[in-house]
Amino acid sequence: MQPKPSIVHLPVYQPGKPIEDVKRELGLEKVTKLASNENPFGCSPKAKEAIIRELDHLSLYPDGAAVELTETVAKHVGVEPNQLIFGCGSDEVIEMIAKAFLLPGEETVMATHTFSQYRHNAEIEGAVIVEAEMKDGTHDLDAMLAKVTERTKIVWVCNPNNPTGTILSHEVIAGFLNRISPDVLVVLDEAYIEYVTEPDFPNGLELLKQHKNLILLRTFSKIYGLAALRIGFGIGHPDVIKLVNQVRPPFNTTRTAQAAAKAAILDEEFIERCRVANREGIEYLTSEFDRLGLTYFPAHGNFIMVETGHPSKELFDALLRKGYIIRAGHALGFPTSLRVTVGSREQNEGFIVALTEVLAERAVTA
Repeated sequence: MQPKPSIVHLPVYQPGKPIEDVKRELGLEKVTKLASNENPFGCSPKAKEAIIRELDHLSLYPDGAAVELTETVAKHVGVEPNQLIFGCGSDEVIEMIAKAFLLPGEETVMATHTFSQYRHNAEIEGAVIVEAEMKDGTHDLDAMLAKVTERTKIVWVCNPNNPTGTILSHEVIAGFLNRISPDVLVVLDEAYIEYVTEPDFPNGLELLKQHKNLILLRTFSKIYGLAALRIGFGIGHPDVIKLVNQVRPPFNTTRTAQAAAKAAILDEEFIERCRVANREGIEYLTSEFDRLGLTYFPAHGNFIMVETGHPSKELFDALLRKGYIIRAGHALGFPTSLRVTVGSREQNEGFIVALTEVLAERAVTA
């Protein structure tokens, strides 16, 4: 059997190390995972109630078109139902976009250090990856625009960017969209938008009214706390969404995911509590990093990329032995940095104690 040549050398996505694996391997009773940007406060109680109600219907197929969820989300965000498409996480929406628009040999532009699934899915389709260097951990849209050619089909912009947590302003994004060819699809990934508190953060929905070639990505895996259910969505012009829908697998989102997402997006009180707690966590962690003499990128999601000056794999292993799973920067293009998810107050304080100990131990042995 001969596979597609484009997939033979592709790396398999490596998620954060599972808690149970670490407990078993290291004999630890308590392990805290701050590696995958999950919500430490879980999901809305209303979403849990919706899941429980669905347990009596597990023998039934889900609504393939997710009609009720589509209507709820459309009303909540202020778009028409035909502007939405749902996927098994926003990861699948990325996959569907790549399938719908990329042909072998066509080009797609992205930043050097951004979400890995843009590259992964483009390579599966045999597209040519064109990268633009970032500036201070932030997308350089001028450099990206300069990389656009007549063969460019898609430009990917992650805002806030994963893994750095940096953002671009409304003015910068709007200016970029005004200059790029309307024949190039721009994917604006807003997976962490609900955590952002900056007033000049782009209003993607307003930009969407002016630019047919724009599609926004959202997810229920982050602030909504439904990562295990795998559900996300794209928002775009009806013509663009119709094309993406052409490659959507049948029944690609489950009954439980649809029901939970419908309840979660309406529980604005829960979301606000999570947003406030996350901002407090960022303020605490950055103040502690300042105390430790560590630098970091401005954080606007629910994670922080901190520069340590030490090999990230070694720090990862040392923190693992103390019961803390974080994301080592060497796998993300930052060999001496760590990406840490903002946890609860208790989790954040415990991580800082562990990190302080690890850095002190390295200072003694240096």
